[in-house]
Amino acid sequence: MAKEAFEKLFDKAAIDAKVREGFPLRHRWHNDFHLEMPFGLVNDPNGLSWFAGKYHIFFQWNPLGVEHRHKCWGHVETADFVHYRLPALALWPSDMHDKDGCYSGGGFVEDDALRLVYTCNCRDGKKRIPAQRIASWQPEKGIVQKDAIIIEHEPEGYTAHFRDPNRFLKDGREFLVLGAQTVEEKGRAVLYEKKAGAWQLAGEIKTDLLDFGYMWECPTFLPLAEGDVLLFSPQGLEAEEYRWQNLYQSGYIAGKFDADSLEFQHGAFHELDQGFDFYAPQAFLHEGRAILFGWMGMPDMEAEYPTREEGWLFSLTMPRELRLSDGRLFYAPLEEMKALRKGAARKFTAARTVEFGQTIAQKSEIELEILLGDAQQVHIDLAYIGAGEYVRFSYQRRTSVMTIERYGMKCGGRGVRRFRLAVRDSLKLHIYKDKTAIEVFFQDGAEAASFFVFPTQDIVSNFVISADRKLDKVEGSFWELGGFEWNER
Repeated sequence: MAKEAFEKLFDKAAIDAKVREGFPLRHRWHNDFHLEMPFGLVNDPNGLSWFAGKYHIFFQWNPLGVEHRHKCWGHVETADFVHYRLPALALWPSDMHDKDGCYSGGGFVEDDALRLVYTCNCRDGKKRIPAQRIASWQPEKGIVQKDAIIIEHEPEGYTAHFRDPNRFLKDGREFLVLGAQTVEEKGRAVLYEKKAGAWQLAGEIKTDLLDFGYMWECPTFLPLAEGDVLLFSPQGLEAEEYRWQNLYQSGYIAGKFDADSLEFQHGAFHELDQGFDFYAPQAFLHEGRAILFGWMGMPDMEAEYPTREEGWLFSLTMPRELRLSDGRLFYAPLEEMKALRKGAARKFTAARTVEFGQTIAQKSEIELEILLGDAQQVHIDLAYIGAGEYVRFSYQRRTSVMTIERYGMKCGGRGVRRFRLAVRDSLKLHIYKDKTAIEVFFQDGAEAASFFVFPTQDIVSNFVISADRKLDKVEGSFWELGGFEWNER
């Protein structure tokens, strides 16, 4: 495709103008405190960085439709995760290297500039030619300037499924980690190291996961003070009763990585999120915090999302902070999310009861603690009054299993997710409920779950707690929440 054809197809001025016209988001299924677009398909978070006093959030975006085609990068920036500059088109296919899509990658600050690295997708007939490219953010133009191709193709022994570079520092050395597939169709994470100004193949990160899916996507390496963490999204894991229940998974291993031998002494693979709609997360470090965004959606499951018929698909999750303790990650909404609260908390409490209900706002934050007493089974329903729709959380003490059910919804994806959750006497949930996006943190962040519901009516909702025996106590707080504030500058 000639340069003029690319410029016509990806007309930044026209696309940005259409975005501006689409804000504020108007459809009743559009969320208010989850990043999404008025049109097109959003997926992987990319290039997460702190630069020039702002957080920069890039993301995969097809501005031309709701299919996984025409992959570009959108961009927003914020100083506080509540007030945002309006999204804009930042990177799009424009030459022979990335003519079939600008795929995922990371960001980092170098020499007082925000640098980006991404996968160029090029197809020659049935053959894919992946190349990795360095780029630079140009804030005065609002675009990503494409620079040199630094890795021209996949290394020997790997297929063309070789993508999603992300840069990190370890022991004073500079690395890129990429998701890869061996010619035997095994997922791997591959490292390149920068030496004498050039990126040289270092080899695979050596893990115990030798037969763990057919492809690893979107790796992030986090060298934390408490240990090293590798986040990645393995494809091809077989579903089990209490894990790996989505079509594709996202998780991490934690331990100690040796930059010389590439040996990673690590614990078990743990999923990052137990919900229906979470994939391809990316995290970055800033001022002692590890901050993560995920793609709130699931590839190859587009038929489960009714917004496709309205012209847009998917969101990013809220930002969450990661904390490593004893080899496990714990999750929490960023402290900045408290600025979404409208007014003081409304507190509630009830003692020695088998049922308790509370009306909540359409957009709510709920902190809930249930002292179980003699109860062995507890249900928490998020119900849509008058529509006969609900989402149910059920906890079984005997088996230590939490279940999330969407069978009570009439529209969109349904189904069930089950996972192990260690609870002694007190069950804790921290719930964020947007118009369609719900995120839940269990047991002080030991687990998290992200998923969508699509209520058929705009109506008041409530939560109802019920148990098979009397609960000692139900207590908590809830807040009505506002939404992100969008500005052109």
